Amino acid sequence: MKNKIKTIAVVVVAIALSTTLAQGQAAPQHDHAAGVDSRGDMAMGFSHDKSTHHFQLMADGGAIEVAANDKDDSVTRDQIRQHLTHIAMMFTAGDFDVPMFIHDTVPPGVPVMKAKQKAISYAYEPTTAGARIRITTKDPDAVNAVHQFLNFQIEDHRTGDSNAVKPPA
Repeated sequence: MKNKIKTIAVVVVAIALSTTLAQGQAAPQHDHAAGVDSRGDMAMGFSHDKSTHHFQLMADGGAIEVAANDKDDSVTRDQIRQHLTHIAMMFTAGDFDVPMFIHDTVPPGVPVMKAKQKAISYAYEPTTAGARIRITTKDPDAVNAVHQFLNFQIEDHRTGDSNAVKPPA
C-alpha cells in the first residue's frame, strides 16, 4: 500500500512539474509573438490585425507581400504602400533596422544580405490591396540568405506560407 501511495505521489508531482514546465515554455513563445505584433504595428504604421503578410521563396530570391484585409480599407492599403516603399529603399541601402526592431533579433540571412547589398535588388510594386517587394539576385549565397530571411519571417509572423522554392514570377 505504501508503495502505491509513493507511486501515485511521484506521478502527481511529475504531472504537476511537466505542466508547469510546459506553461513556462509556452509563455515565452506567446510573449515573443505578442512583441512581434506590437513592435510590428509600431514600425509599420498599420495594424497587423487589418493586414495580411505573405512571404514567398523563389529561385532568384523571393517576395514580401502585404495586403489590407478589407478591400475598401484605403487607409491601411496606403499605409502598407508607404511602409513597403520605405522598406525597399532601406533594404537597398543595406539597412535592416526595422526587421531587427520588430523581431528583437538579427533575422537569419541579414548579415549576408548586408554584405551582398550590391548583388540584391529590392523592387517595390503596388498591388490592388497593398504592395509587395520583389527581391532578386543572381548570387547563390545571396539567394540562400534571402531564403533564410524569408523563412524566418514566415515563422515569426506565423503566416503559414510554404517554404517551397517557386520559379521566378
